[in-house]
Formats: sequence, structure tokens, C-alpha cells
Amino acid sequence: MSDVQDYSSRLSDPNSRKMGTFSYLPQLTDDELRKQVEYIVAKGWNPAIEHTEPENATSNYWYMWKLPMFGETDVDAVFQEVELCKTANPKNHVRLVGYDNFKQSQGTAMVVHRAEIRA
Repeated sequence: MSDVQDYSSRLSDPNSRKMGTFSYLPQLTDDELRKQVEYIVAKGWNPAIEHTEPENATSNYWYMWKLPMFGETDVDAVFQEVELCKTANPKNHVRLVGYDNFKQSQGTAMVVHRAEIRA
């Protein structure tokens, strides 16, 4: 059996906090992120963008950026909305969600932008 790695993620250290599966991996490149958005669109999920202040990132409630992009199939349109959200909320983390209509739940969610955390 292999050794299990412990990540030093602590509430007392905002820079160490993990937010979902992808946060344990290196930052996704633009191409890798594009593939994730393509997957969301290919599954027929509705993309949505959320944001919150870094100190509230562990909360279940994030602010919705506009309405979910119901039926959106243009990956570039999703990226454009992510950029608009980042520009309008530069001190906030930004998360991309794919809502599954049939299961009536999130199919996926990932933080696509981490704001700089000031001590």
C-alpha cells in the first residue's frame, strides 16, 4: 500500500485552504480549463459562474454572477463571462459550475480564479 499524503490545509492559514478536487493539483492551464468547459458543454450541463471573498470561500454560499448560462454551447462565451466576473470582482475567488438539468444538481464545480489573499 502506498503512503497517503497529508496536505497542510488549515483554516488558520487562508493560503493553504483547498477548494475542491482540482485545488490539490497544479493550477490548470488555459487549455486544460478549456477542456473542462468543453466537457460541461458536451454533457449538456448549464454553465454558471459564482464568486466570493477569500475569507468566505469555505462557506456554502457564493454569489451568483448573472444567471446560469442556460443552453450555452459556446466555450468562448463561457470564458468571456469568467473574465468579466474576474474584472468586476478582482478581490474575489471565481468558481465555474456545471448544472445538470436531469439530476437537478451540480455536475461539476471548480475554482477557476483564486484572488490574492492578503494577510
